[in-house]
Amino acid sequence: MHARSTSRSVPVAAAVTTVVTSVLTVQTAGRGFTDLTREVEAFLRQIAASEGAVTAFIRHTSASLTIQENADPTVLRDLTTALARLAPENAGWVHDTEGPDDMPAHIKTMLSAVSLQVPVHDDRMMLGTWQAIYLIEHRSRPHVREVVLQFIGAT
Repeated sequence: MHARSTSRSVPVAAAVTTVVTSVLTVQTAGRGFTDLTREVEAFLRQIAASEGAVTAFIRHTSASLTIQENADPTVLRDLTTALARLAPENAGWVHDTEGPDDMPAHIKTMLSAVSLQVPVHDDRMMLGTWQAIYLIEHRSRPHVREVVLQFIGAT
């Protein structure tokens, strides 16, 4: 299939002059989604990021990152249900060192992402209107999670 109509903005060039890294520490409440968008925006403001890309990388194997709908909370609830169906607890997993939610958490992380990259243009992330960056806690109990934020570009 061919697109009936396409358009493209004028390219913007910027010399990569800056690499800035920071570690965001997040206390989760247990299984669910934590919106990190404002924290990433604050990081970009703090370093005066102009043009480039911001990467978020979670340093864990039982939690993950995603970009998802930010307007209707039922989306996040349905995504939690879908992940639970794909990797249920008490399914006879061999690895259960930290409890019945341990192996399902690893599977859910494998099915989602541990790293995200978002373009930054004119001092702002180029997320869509209804997009937000979320940490997904796959374990049932609260955890302290670390997300490495790194901006590469121009300030």
